[in-house]
Amino acid sequence: MQGSIDTAQSTINIAQEGAASHHEEHPDHRMFGILVFLCAESMLFMGLFIAYITFRLVAVEWPPAGTPELEILLPGINSLILISSSFVIHKADTAVKKNDIAGVRTWFGVTALMGAIFLLGQGYEYANLEFGLRDNLFASTFYVLTGFHGMHVFVGLLLMVAVLWRARNPEHYSSESHFGIEAVELYWHFVDVIWIILFILLYLW
Repeated sequence: MQGSIDTAQSTINIAQEGAASHHEEHPDHRMFGILVFLCAESMLFMGLFIAYITFRLVAVEWPPAGTPELEILLPGINSLILISSSFVIHKADTAVKKNDIAGVRTWFGVTALMGAIFLLGQGYEYANLEFGLRDNLFASTFYVLTGFHGMHVFVGLLLMVAVLWRARNPEHYSSESHFGIEAVELYWHFVDVIWIILFILLYLW
């Protein structure tokens, strides 16, 4: 009887060692993939930034004569909300490392709400702007830059909803398994940094 138990235990140990060896042979490259994706997105935005800066530097007058001045108050408030959301979503990452799944749901929910408020604020600004997409070069680049960024914010909200959906199962995320949370957090930080650059270029420069 004892021999059978020893044999079974040896089989379990061998299986565990094999699983560990298999894991070492095939490391998780998902976060590296996310970084590569964000680098590619950064190059897209960089192209748009360079185009806008070039247009401004070669223009005799920028914005072109007759273009209504942009309001600062609403975009400024929107910016504070979006930037603050980066600190909020980081709390979710801190929570999951403590196996606090309820905290993950709370902080991701608050972040998603802040992102939605940002998009609503941007939509309100669009509705009240006194120039359209085709009015002049400044108007076109303004809508392209802010609209492309807004699309990324919307994608971020969808990713947060996906995390919240999976977090319904308290065992889906843990201190040992939380790639989805870290990936969405990294993406959201990227979105925030891009907006800071956009706000400086479009509203302050």
